[in-house]
Amino acid sequence: MAHVRPLRGFRYDLPRLGDAGLLLAPPYDVVDAAGRERIGARSPHNCIHVILPEGEGDAKYEVGARRFAALEREALVRDAAPSFYVYHQTFTSEGQQYTRKGFIGLIELTRFGAGPVLAHERTLSGPKADRLKLMRACQAHLELVFGMFSDPGRAWEAATSRALGSAVLECDFDGTHHALYRVDDPAATAALTDVLADKKIYIADGHHRYETMCSFRAELEAAGKGEVARWGLIFLSNLDDPGLVVLPTHRLIHSVPGLDLAAALAQVEPFFTITHEKLPDSGTAVRARLAEAGARGAAFGLAAPATGELVVLTLRPDFDPAAAGLQHLAPALQRLDVALLHELILDRGFGVTREAQAQNTNIRYYKSTDEALAVARAGGSDVQLVCFMNPTPVHDVRAVCDSGEVMPQKSTFFYPKIPTGLVFHDLKEGL
Repeated sequence: MAHVRPLRGFRYDLPRLGDAGLLLAPPYDVVDAAGRERIGARSPHNCIHVILPEGEGDAKYEVGARRFAALEREALVRDAAPSFYVYHQTFTSEGQQYTRKGFIGLIELTRFGAGPVLAHERTLSGPKADRLKLMRACQAHLELVFGMFSDPGRAWEAATSRALGSAVLECDFDGTHHALYRVDDPAATAALTDVLADKKIYIADGHHRYETMCSFRAELEAAGKGEVARWGLIFLSNLDDPGLVVLPTHRLIHSVPGLDLAAALAQVEPFFTITHEKLPDSGTAVRARLAEAGARGAAFGLAAPATGELVVLTLRPDFDPAAAGLQHLAPALQRLDVALLHELILDRGFGVTREAQAQNTNIRYYKSTDEALAVARAGGSDVQLVCFMNPTPVHDVRAVCDSGEVMPQKSTFFYPKIPTGLVFHDLKEGL
């Protein structure tokens, strides 16, 4: 059972501060140094100053704590009544407009595999250590985890629709229109809690943040804060929402000694239909070609930079995972394109092991097909191969989660990202 509850969240005092678009920030792990400087210049109260604090070594976490304390004094207000926060993102993808709906609240923290919250990606120790130090210094949940649940009848929306009222935050930020509504009616919050009671929660984004909250729970419990420790801040959205958009994440392979694409293709020829084609002229054409190939089974494209060629691999209908030596993978992974790429091409073909993949030793990730295509066209860098991917269907993500296994890192990209700054949860102030 998934236990969720409302919270008395801290929010920006927008009647006083003005445009929320100047105060929000992307998730910490997609912001580089130049982006941090650009975002921070928008306002001294922008939350980027807290989630990516200035300074070197561990000293920066105390800087983050001071910036968060100043934010609470100068820019935030705390809601008087426990609330869920219904959140809408309206955006355009591939020329079509969508609105993804969900809500922000607290979820009872359980480790992956020990409760209703399930993962689909591996996590790394470095990011978790970083987030734990910041969480410990601030004594707060600053950033949202993105989770999903299945609700074909959209019962969660029915539970809250009559209690929405006017938006407490509305702005344009990062190419998306954001609207936040506070729901504090006790009947509505109780109804929403009931809707989630029998659900599994699938983490879409924020695996590191969720595991960090679970680790911090143990520290808080040891300090005698058992009840507040049990709960973590999360955004939850419906797997069956028509506004759910999944985009591909492409792989750029670099710095592999002796990379031999022809040899790798010869190794996998028994398993794939392989065609050599002219590299398409646009990212849209690349996506269309891969979608066509993927309609018949797992498919991906490979392009060595500056060759002008796209190699399209489509899984053969008679593919036998055992013959390919994939018995160690869960059935949900044995025909999944991203798992096949990593196992059969990157690992066996190029020697880029699972450990190297986890550490990003030889891989970069591009979400933009146009940018990945530009690298494939130009050459002249350390990139040796561009791997073009289809988006992973939601039903495959769910199947992997249910199997208890995980996919390679960055196998899915649920678009758009959930920004930081919508709601904060100060653990020092309780629930």
